[in-house]
Amino acid sequence: MISSPIGRGTSLSPIGRAVRIGSLISVAGFATAATNLCRAPRLPAEPRPTTEPVTVCVPARNECDRLPDLLADLRRQRGVEDLSVLVYDDASTDGTAAAAEEACAGDPRVSVVRGTEDPPDGWVGKTAACHRAAEHAAEQGRGHSGVLVFLDADVRLGPQALNAACSALRESRAGLLSPWPFQDARSITEILVQPLLAWTWAATLPIRVANRSRRPSMAVACGQFLVFDSAEYRRVGGHRAVADSLTEDLDLARLLRHRGGRTEVALAGRSASCRMYVDATTLRGGYDRWLWTAFGSRIGAVAVLSTALLAYVAPPIALAAGRGRTRRWGAVGYLAATASRLCARALERGHPITVADAATASTHPLSVLAATLLTVSSHRNHRRGRTRWKDRMLS
Repeated sequence: MISSPIGRGTSLSPIGRAVRIGSLISVAGFATAATNLCRAPRLPAEPRPTTEPVTVCVPARNECDRLPDLLADLRRQRGVEDLSVLVYDDASTDGTAAAAEEACAGDPRVSVVRGTEDPPDGWVGKTAACHRAAEHAAEQGRGHSGVLVFLDADVRLGPQALNAACSALRESRAGLLSPWPFQDARSITEILVQPLLAWTWAATLPIRVANRSRRPSMAVACGQFLVFDSAEYRRVGGHRAVADSLTEDLDLARLLRHRGGRTEVALAGRSASCRMYVDATTLRGGYDRWLWTAFGSRIGAVAVLSTALLAYVAPPIALAAGRGRTRRWGAVGYLAATASRLCARALERGHPITVADAATASTHPLSVLAATLLTVSSHRNHRRGRTRWKDRMLS
């Protein structure tokens, strides 16, 4: 009897066994994501007022369109009695500083510093801007004590977000709390890729275990919204200690753990959101700048991406083209992957999933393929010295 090359008989072919392995990985990811959905910490819904000094640093380069909305959100914050906001204009060419000054409307809590210099040798643009912002805050007598917050210009905050984040930091007794904003995605490319940011850790790492751990390898952080104990930030050297990092958020969290501190992540989707990119071009440029660093080396990238393709692309192919047990294993893997994606989206959103979430979760294999192509592109452009971001060379 002639059997199908992808498994027709009662015993699994080599391809069928590979599909089964991939599906089991997918099932494990679903179990992890479901656990996180039930147990991952969230920012408190009704925090106590924060009385200690809170200093917010906003590094901004060419953000004249988005920065005013963030400043409006910051001026509306409730429950933070001693708030100071410092915007550092990182040598923008689009009138960012002027837009920020207009948005301040004379609010004495907000100051704007116009930076005119490019990053020094050995520094990445964002780390230099964050460092300079923190130093300017210190010169103003802020940021040495209390809470030091770094916010990206594309973050949007509810009126209690800052108070909730500061309260969660103190309740956790951590040196760094990373509130994870909901990743707003609107265009087709964004919808395909952006939900993977939360899914990558939600489906692989039990977050309560990761929060209790001191292992740097288990740290999770999101540079869009970082909340530090000021003394801990300065103890580990601040952004100067990760000057050349393209993933400064994660490297700061790992450094803090390496030096005996604690870091935690908490879901902030009910009170904070972020739309990082607005179209395919900016999204590709954004991922190009750092994905080549994501897995340690090209060999690491090949290993991780091969596993992802086995777990999340092979099963739906088997479901569509396989037979018998191979097809059944393909169905198990595909459904588990879709379920894990839904859990991760509900986790970061902070409330039940929408019909659109359910529809996009079914395209998870395409998302994994897109992430694979973005990683290949990032490695290629870095190797050729073509990596740029906001008109600056990064290679």
